[in-house]
Amino acid sequence: MQLETKPPPVRAAFDLEQLDIPPGNTVQLRNISWEMFENILEALGESYAVRLAYDNGILEFKMPLPKHERGKEIIGDLVKALLEEMDIEFLSLGSTTFKNKNMARGIEPDQCFYIKNEAVIRERTDIDLSQDPPPDLAIEIDNTSDSRTRFNNYQALGVPELWRYDGKVLQINVLQKGKYVESSVSPTFPKLPAIAQTIVRHVLQSKTAGRTAAKKAFIAWVREQL
Repeated sequence: MQLETKPPPVRAAFDLEQLDIPPGNTVQLRNISWEMFENILEALGESYAVRLAYDNGILEFKMPLPKHERGKEIIGDLVKALLEEMDIEFLSLGSTTFKNKNMARGIEPDQCFYIKNEAVIRERTDIDLSQDPPPDLAIEIDNTSDSRTRFNNYQALGVPELWRYDGKVLQINVLQKGKYVESSVSPTFPKLPAIAQTIVRHVLQSKTAGRTAAKKAFIAWVREQL
């Protein structure tokens, strides 16, 4: 009688513990198969700090600095406060790994939100972009590195709105015919045409007056507008 045996799992061709990435830097590895990418994700586990992007065999590791994380957190907090004030259901999934094997693409945003499609994935524990919708809004913080090289991934995965904050300006990018076009108005918040400038103002305020004070001031502004 023959026993069926499963082939051994495909493993990464390098030791992750030897991959030393200084904060604020990025490293790209080439000729990484999809199986290797998934094994690297499994090896890293749930609580790693590095951000990953996979594009047809090219795997990018980005190690954020503390000021990068501060920007991510305060902008994320302001978006949450805005959605709550507008009484809109949403799901914030932070730096969740979004991937589509059929496209050989994967991305980990700095922050992301399901808003229009929140009800669709509300009960989902595993999201697969080959069958599930992408986040409605993704945010990239660029005060330590340039994320525009990652735009192709967001475009391919169909993320309809992408914000890019470089420490001075919050740029709104809207997906049109498969390409991002810069816009002065957020499709997610069309009734608030000054949302980008206002968020930047309160991010800067958080550095002097504190995070709580900036958030309260932002909420007061939102209530005035609505």
